[in-house]
Amino acid sequence: MRVLIPSALHSYTGRPWVDATGTTVAALFDDLERQFPGIRFRMVDEQGQIRRHIRLFYQHAMLFDLATPLAADGELLIVQALSGG
Repeated sequence: MRVLIPSALHSYTGRPWVDATGTTVAALFDDLERQFPGIRFRMVDEQGQIRRHIRLFYQHAMLFDLATPLAADGELLIVQALSGG
C-alpha cells in the first residue's frame, strides 16, 4: 500500500510517499516503524491511540481506530495538523 507521509515526518522517511504492508492500520504502522524507526511514536501515543493532531484517510473516509482493516492495495493518507503562534 502507498502511504502519504506528512511533511513534518519526512525527516524519518526522506520522501512523501512510502510503501508499507499490513492488514490493519496498527500492522501498517508496525511496518512503518520497522522501516523508519521512531515514526510510530509521532503518530500513536503511549496509550496506543492515534494522536490528536494526526488524521488518517483511507478510501475517502477518515479512520479513527488502529484496528481498522486495510486492503493490500490503495493509499493511506496521513495528515498532521500544525499549530503555532
